[in-house]
Amino acid sequence: MSLPREKIQELKQIIHSHLSQMNVHSRIKECVDESFRGEDFESRGVDEAGLLSALKERGIVDDVMNTLRFEGLDREPGRTTERRKAEAIEEIPSRVSVDPSKRYLYLQVLGGKAFLEHLQDPEPIPGKVTSTFTLHIHFKGQRFKSRPVPCACEPDLTEGFLLELQKDGSKMADSATLLSLSDNIHLVLIKTDPSGDTTLVGSHFLTWRDVLSVATGRMTCPVEINGVGTEAKVPMGILEIKFEIIPRLSQLEHSRIAERERLFLVYAKQWWREFLQIRASHSNRLVKIFAQDECGTNRPVCSFVCPLRAGRLLDSPRQAARFVSLLGYEHAPYDCEDHAALLCSLLLGFGLNAYVCVGTKAKGAAHSWVMTISPEGEVIFWESLTAHRYAHRPINPDDPPALKQSRPDHPYRTVGCVFNHKSFYANSQPTDSADVCVFELHNEARWKSMSEEAIGSVCGPKLLDLGLNTTWDDELCYILTPALSAYELEHCTGISAGNEEFQQAIRRAIPDGHTFKGFPIQFVHRNARRAFATCLRSPICEEIICCRGDHVKLAVRVRVFTYPESACAVWIMFAARYRSVL
Repeated sequence: MSLPREKIQELKQIIHSHLSQMNVHSRIKECVDESFRGEDFESRGVDEAGLLSALKERGIVDDVMNTLRFEGLDREPGRTTERRKAEAIEEIPSRVSVDPSKRYLYLQVLGGKAFLEHLQDPEPIPGKVTSTFTLHIHFKGQRFKSRPVPCACEPDLTEGFLLELQKDGSKMADSATLLSLSDNIHLVLIKTDPSGDTTLVGSHFLTWRDVLSVATGRMTCPVEINGVGTEAKVPMGILEIKFEIIPRLSQLEHSRIAERERLFLVYAKQWWREFLQIRASHSNRLVKIFAQDECGTNRPVCSFVCPLRAGRLLDSPRQAARFVSLLGYEHAPYDCEDHAALLCSLLLGFGLNAYVCVGTKAKGAAHSWVMTISPEGEVIFWESLTAHRYAHRPINPDDPPALKQSRPDHPYRTVGCVFNHKSFYANSQPTDSADVCVFELHNEARWKSMSEEAIGSVCGPKLLDLGLNTTWDDELCYILTPALSAYELEHCTGISAGNEEFQQAIRRAIPDGHTFKGFPIQFVHRNARRAFATCLRSPICEEIICCRGDHVKLAVRVRVFTYPESACAVWIMFAARYRSVL
């Protein structure tokens, strides 16, 4: 069969564009330079077979052939189901749009086995509802989940996920940059019963950096999925995982993460010895530097907290507290710790100065809760299990007995330490009683702090920073949300609530010497062009948009509140922060 001349030219252009996008020409040139460097070309000659062999060894031929696939050519007689499944998995990268200036990690789940709990399960009947497995994946702020498959001893979990290794920068990440990434891939296997109830089967933090030391840029490994809690060391089953770096790295190095963890452990031991030397009774205080995750792995407690932004799902810090309190929990110490870490992460995302507190409550039971400190030093306790808030006003033990002291209304008895994603402070005051505790965290006479550099070396930043050359302040945009929610609540109920947390977040987000300006406005329609034109007619809004100054950052947030019969209230806030130029 022959093709028309114009079709042939079109096909050549498509192939040429594809090879250019993959940077094949420069890779071939690099291969030739490395393979025949120092050779006398005139005496030896460069034959086609030798060059093709060198290209195959470096995987260049495989990369081109794996991405050049054509529809309608896969109906070959005699192909087995397993072969078609394998080919389908291999085709996934070619169906995904990738940025040629970035590197990706392609993770393939090739199937599961040894889930012995389901060894005697009957074969699923088409149309009949059965228990299913779903695999959830989290990596550097990216979340994926597989399709649900029937529970079985060898579940048919066969899917591929394309994970971005770099979210910022114009230069493609090299080996050194990738080795600096401390994030592991979090695998969570969920079982869903026919009634819809979900159960956490197992969790695993998967280290992917070993693929950087493989010459082919690909590796396959079995991953044991252990249970959780008391079964953290018991294998629930095995997943077959395949990694592939896209595009492949040209240099090979080994990970340095283990060395950083070893150095932090040495530092933590020395820090603990110094803390005990301050006062002998410190050995009885609840100062928790490490904690076990659901896989039974010891990790620094600061790594359990990271600023979380819930997008438009949560409008304010108080709504975040309500959300966390609605999550089910068992009456176990680690459940309150999980809730407190989640609430602290959400409050940090809203721009508050939040910490997890570790101590005890009534009858000396170990407990964890959350604390926020305003720029003026006002301390608020947040109970993550109930969403209750308590203002902390410490009692001065040196006051005379005749002076009437107000009894605190919070249920907390002692405070051993407080921490977030960047800081760790141990209570070194004469007593660890919560009633008399003063939360001047930077006062070295009251609190012993850990080095932020040491904490950052093993925890690292978790909040994604796009690093774009732009004047938009993403954090400021997000923390405008509580204000819009409060405006609508006040219109509905006449009650103003949550404004103090918004003010705290704004004061923390605006650097010293900078000015903040905000302009809220409400509409009863969803026409963006009309709304923007109306905003521009306001001198205040125009002043914000046309702001002149040093380090100017702009922000905008929109919140739509819907009502029956398509009625709506649309709140928009424009804001700017800047340093004035005289």
